[in-house]
Amino acid sequence: MSDEQGVQHGGEPGPQDPRPEERLHRLQRRLAEFAAARGWEPYHTPKNLAVALSVEASELVEIFQWLTPEQSAEVMGKPETAHRVADEVADVLAYLLQFCEVLGVDVLDALAAKIERNELRFPVKGLPTSNCHSSE
Repeated sequence: MSDEQGVQHGGEPGPQDPRPEERLHRLQRRLAEFAAARGWEPYHTPKNLAVALSVEASELVEIFQWLTPEQSAEVMGKPETAHRVADEVADVLAYLLQFCEVLGVDVLDALAAKIERNELRFPVKGLPTSNCHSSE
């Protein structure tokens, strides 16, 4: 069953689903409405959301902690690990979107700008401006 905007309930995109960026912003609004309906806004400070994001990212890392590179490449082939990975990815994205909502960061614009800066810093041809990767 789909809603008036063409999105099937259960998370599956419908045949008339909007562009991905519209869907992302709609999900971001749903998260904000979810928190507001439960009175969680006072707790959704930038600091708290950044900490929660870090915790959820750590839970994702935990799945891979003792796996070999080969085993880590196969996690989505096993239903029990695939489900855990998908859940943790969703948690990380949810907190990131809430963090961006609170601070007024357009996540897609920020990513596009970062990719452009990295393309300049690490050109395909010629010598890169830096031989190391950074977390900037």
